[in-house]
Amino acid sequence: MSNKQRKNAKIAAREKREQQQGSNVVKWIFGVLVLLAIGFACYSIWLAS
Repeated sequence: MSNKQRKNAKIAAREKREQQQGSNVVKWIFGVLVLLAIGFACYSIWLAS
């Protein structure tokens, strides 16, 4: 394997890892937003009653 092929393989592996980490971050952000929305809805119902 030449140096260029190794470099390309490392770059591809890094891109795949970054894509997976980015996907996890997006899932966490949406999860937190959903929890905040549920909390706000419960708080609003509590204020209204």
